[in-house]
Amino acid sequence: MNFVLIHGGFHGGWCWKFVAARLRALGHQVSCPTHTGMGERRHLLRAGLTLDTFAQDILAHLYEEELTDIVLLGHSFGGLSVSLVADRDPERIRHLVYLDALLIAPGQTPYGALPPEVIEQRKKSCVEYQGVSCFPPLPATAFGVPADHPHAGWLSRHLCPQPESLYESTLNIKNPIGNGLPCTYMACTDPVLPSVQASQAFAKSQSRWQYVEMAACHDVMVTEPDLLASMLLDCVPA
Repeated sequence: MNFVLIHGGFHGGWCWKFVAARLRALGHQVSCPTHTGMGERRHLLRAGLTLDTFAQDILAHLYEEELTDIVLLGHSFGGLSVSLVADRDPERIRHLVYLDALLIAPGQTPYGALPPEVIEQRKKSCVEYQGVSCFPPLPATAFGVPADHPHAGWLSRHLCPQPESLYESTLNIKNPIGNGLPCTYMACTDPVLPSVQASQAFAKSQSRWQYVEMAACHDVMVTEPDLLASMLLDCVPA
């Protein structure tokens, strides 16, 4: 199968290192693009980045790599890129996977999906990086990774600022989330990250979606790559 793995906020394509290695060892094709201003592309951080920018990043990757019949997976904030790509180029997609991902309604913003007190807290935390208002990098523990995990230090070293403009940006899709494509939502439950709790509930209510739970933390691709790779292959028909 052909997997395209999309990272979440504060991360980059690097976060799929362990899962990608396991899938490739089993003969699957895997690519892990990075959004503008994130990961190894953090030097491209600029004002005005939007959800559409992130979608264009992924659409360009699919086009330039001539990828079709793909399993498109989005983790956390990357779920918004998945929703946008599914809306704009569904013909390339075989199956959608939302990994503990953020889901918001068409026309809504990520800020609009959060309680007012959470929005206020996040706005107060913003600092400037390269002249851009950003949430500062979070520690690995913010994603449920135990401080004593062997990869906690590696994860914390690579996490980068997240532009605030993305949270003020509108999800510009014309169709319902998933655009009628085969879809699986994989929920991480140990612990449940508060920011995706409502998204998990929405996904569980979708009768046409497959909904599965993993007793793992939000950054399961770092802490339990074998479990994630195995469950991913179980959930997506060969």
